[in-house]
Amino acid sequence: MDLEQTRFNMVAQQIRTWYVLDDAVLDLLYKIKREEFVPAENLAMVFVDMEIPLGFGQVMLTPKMEARILQELHIQKTDKILEVGSGSGYMTALLAARGAHIYSVEIIPELKAMAENNLKTHAITNVTLELGDAARGWSKHEPYDVIVLTASTPVLPDAFKNSLNPGGRLFAIVGEDPVMEALLITCVKPGEFTTTTLFETSTVPFINAQQPSRFTF
Repeated sequence: MDLEQTRFNMVAQQIRTWYVLDDAVLDLLYKIKREEFVPAENLAMVFVDMEIPLGFGQVMLTPKMEARILQELHIQKTDKILEVGSGSGYMTALLAARGAHIYSVEIIPELKAMAENNLKTHAITNVTLELGDAARGWSKHEPYDVIVLTASTPVLPDAFKNSLNPGGRLFAIVGEDPVMEALLITCVKPGEFTTTTLFETSTVPFINAQQPSRFTF
């Protein structure tokens, strides 16, 4: 496999066609090598338009999703970022290249260890990895300028919106199969938010994600 040609094809055929045209984002996909964050047994899928299993029922998002998230959040070098779901550490590395400091929370110890190893290998130091359940919020380091939820949630807990600084942005995939929506939520001022629906998609939910109220008779 010619990795660089295949990477170029991924960017041209998957990512650019999904309205990701920010040169700074595209350049980052060449700089931070995705294949170096993928489990060895799934290396053949690294540039394919699909989610890659990480084990424990968790996945890496598709390449186009990762790139679109980066573009839509308009991350600044001064941003303090919360990432819920560290996975292999690839999205963490992309965020770290754009923001000031990343607090990334992972519920599965083995995946936290994988992310730690990958980030250490790449000498990425502006990340604090924490073991815990942040599916319903993580107030420990709030307020945040950016929050990224890397799995879906049937209901978006208010705690995430309320952890944003004014001007802060939150990316979340909300809903249940077959209908989930990727949302960009911006804090206009404390207690006031705007919501933009970016696209429809589907991905695995967080462990212990907040569930909708069910009526029982």
